[in-house]
Amino acid sequence: MSKLVSVVIPCYNSERSIAEVVELTMAEFAKLDGFDCEFVLVDDNSSDGTFAEIARLSERYPSVHGLSLMRNFGQHNGLMCAMNHVSGDYVLGMDDDMQTHPSQIAPILAKMGEGYDLVYGVYRKSTNGSIKNLTSWLNKKTSRVLLGRPKNIQSSNFWCITRQVCDEVVKYKNYSPYVDGIFYRVTHNIGNVTIEHHEREYGQSGYTLKKLIKQWMAYFNFSVIPLRIASVIGVISAFVGFVMAIVTIVRKLLDPTMLMGWASTISLMVFFFGLVLMVLGIIGEYVGDLVLAVNGTPQYIVRKKVNL
Repeated sequence: MSKLVSVVIPCYNSERSIAEVVELTMAEFAKLDGFDCEFVLVDDNSSDGTFAEIARLSERYPSVHGLSLMRNFGQHNGLMCAMNHVSGDYVLGMDDDMQTHPSQIAPILAKMGEGYDLVYGVYRKSTNGSIKNLTSWLNKKTSRVLLGRPKNIQSSNFWCITRQVCDEVVKYKNYSPYVDGIFYRVTHNIGNVTIEHHEREYGQSGYTLKKLIKQWMAYFNFSVIPLRIASVIGVISAFVGFVMAIVTIVRKLLDPTMLMGWASTISLMVFFFGLVLMVLGIIGEYVGDLVLAVNGTPQYIVRKKVNL
């Protein structure tokens, strides 16, 4: 019996590319024995005709299902929306810009056949720009500490999970999801397979530096480690300040003529006040997330559905 693979794709201004992504993916699945596919395409409030193109595809292909969101919620919210509407045995995450190329699906599914709950396609060579590569490097370094990513595992936007993992992931209802962080909470039975990273064929990435930083800040929803780091910094700073005060008093007792410098005092005040503000900022991020969650900020809002 064939396994059904639900291909989930968050779409943003991909009017020119989404049909090609869908049709090339269908062609790849036609070559694979033992697999069928369906598509759940989520239009994240695009400014072009993306949803009209999704509707056209759904009329032409019964396996294509589409949703349109009422505003721009972000890539990971779009993925959560899509995963709430799948029916497959596997769920395959892809992008809408041909960089996660359909030709690389076969090795990912073959790796899933080894019994993994989650498989990431790892790019042999990235074709992203310098900003995206920088944030990817930052993600790689920090996700292991903050999200609990296994040491020998790399992540990417090209992944596949079992239905069991998907069913656990969609239980997460917070307004600011980060799917990789949720994956790591669910399972550590994760595999990597090397694939090729293709050039973007149309347009340019919708990720600005601001959006990439905002996405990275979503880590705060999955870890208390920043608070612990802030506490350690506070303890160290207090200890350093105490030692410096003792040293200053001893020096003054030994040499009463020693002049006390205003410049050093101001420098110390600026340093410690800066630390205090940094810690307050970290706490503020957590408090802000709590307020938005308590207020029932939606993870996504669906405006229209086609073929669902």
